[in-house]
Amino acid sequence: MSEHNEAASHAETPETGTSGFRPASVAAVPLSTLAEALGVAVPADGDTRGVTGISLNSRAIEPGDLYMALPGASRHGADFVPQAVEAGAVAVVTDDAGARQVALAGEQPVPVLIVDEPRTVVGRLAALIYRSQPDDGGFPTLFGVTGTNGKTTTTYFINSLLRALGKTPGLIGTIEILAGGDPIPSLLTTPESTDVHALLALMRERGLEAASMEVSSHAVAYHRVDGVMFDVAGFTNLTQDHLDLHGSMEEYFRTKAELFTAGRARHAVVMVDDEWGRNLARTADIPVTTLTATTGVTPADWSVASTIARGLGTDFELRHTDGRVLRVHTGLPGDFNVANAALATIMVLSSGVDVETLQSALDAHDPFTVAVPGRMQLISAAPASVVDFAHNPDALALALQAVRSREEGSRVIVVFGATGQRDQSKRPTMGAIAARLADIVIISDDDPHDEDAAAIRSEVLAGAYAAREAGNLTCEIIESSPRDAAIRLAVEYATPKDTILIAGRGHEVWQEVKGVNLALDDRVELRTALTSRGFSVSTDQRIES
Repeated sequence: MSEHNEAASHAETPETGTSGFRPASVAAVPLSTLAEALGVAVPADGDTRGVTGISLNSRAIEPGDLYMALPGASRHGADFVPQAVEAGAVAVVTDDAGARQVALAGEQPVPVLIVDEPRTVVGRLAALIYRSQPDDGGFPTLFGVTGTNGKTTTTYFINSLLRALGKTPGLIGTIEILAGGDPIPSLLTTPESTDVHALLALMRERGLEAASMEVSSHAVAYHRVDGVMFDVAGFTNLTQDHLDLHGSMEEYFRTKAELFTAGRARHAVVMVDDEWGRNLARTADIPVTTLTATTGVTPADWSVASTIARGLGTDFELRHTDGRVLRVHTGLPGDFNVANAALATIMVLSSGVDVETLQSALDAHDPFTVAVPGRMQLISAAPASVVDFAHNPDALALALQAVRSREEGSRVIVVFGATGQRDQSKRPTMGAIAARLADIVIISDDDPHDEDAAAIRSEVLAGAYAAREAGNLTCEIIESSPRDAAIRLAVEYATPKDTILIAGRGHEVWQEVKGVNLALDDRVELRTALTSRGFSVSTDQRIES
């Protein structure tokens, strides 16, 4: 599930196989220690109990766990206390309303601790129970990346660079979670704080030296990174998205900016190519290194310079105001991937790696030529066929600009839609962007959720038609549903010198329609359609993890 599909807040989170996130061994923490941290008393018969885990989900409780019974939109977590106790919970933390529900249900054989806002103490308790970042050290160097676009690619780039430096890194993000073992599919951009701290403890237990994490605005707003200290926090950009949660760009920014405070991060690397980044660099209360990918426009500590196209990617330099220079290459197309690679480089540099060591790793391993699932992922070369996660106006515009070929007679064919039950204001804007930047615009469905898919398409279409008329454009605008049919249609239109962009869903493999998850992977559908027309598809299915 992507960040734009995670806005709902529930008392009980989805079952995600969280036992796989936990360290093999956790020393029991006395319940009295946790109660003291909360400033509450423990019933006399409960102060000797030891706690070895924590969960918000009664279905994920393991023996020795603390069950966090949180209020939700439709049900209270206290409704599930009997199931949690039966599964082995040794104590419950809830609010006053939850405690009353527990009391009305009959006597429970475990202590119930009452706090005013239990959601706000989950991270702190998880950090204490799992000792995820103990004072005596030994835990991975932690990189956190936030911003509207570029979080996933930047975290993959960081991990790839860390591997080039000979380190064993972990990853917590949209696509997957890595803690030294097999990849774990990710349901949220940032997992719940109970899982985040368990994962950090697992990484420490397995001897991982560093880890990178995507930090969504939802993660900050819903307290998923409470109690986590990032060694380096990075900021990519801020563009219109998630206004259904935040209400305004100003509130969206304030939520992101919380990550750049002394209680959450030690150092910041901030892209200052938009006003939001410049504002963040001015107001953050931690040391900030500034970075710009727009040469000569915005003063910064580090600047991208001397960009030269090489293949689909770019060679460039990073220059510091003190004269230091790093030579970098990314094999991924688009100026935004230059920015992502630059940010990853300076974040790793800011963690204490010296310039010479970093340059040697960049030269020897080419770490930014890496397949990132669903992020400018090349499926075929002729026609050039790309799947990308671009699901908001700025990302769609950047993706369309990045895939435009200079070959005479080459056209851009785009397939995209808009998500249901999310920020409706961006729908006509995205339609207009596609009309201005593509030659054939095929408007289809993303995840309609519980909205009428045809109504969503009509809003996107309206923006596309209005832009075509206002700009006297010659693009062809087509409505096509379902999405797999739209992808086949795009391939039918394509010639070998055209470019096809399938935008909006990226790595996702399910499409939610009226509460039903339908199997749908843009990459699979695109490969199938291309093969059926006799086009060759890429055989390089590497996913750098």
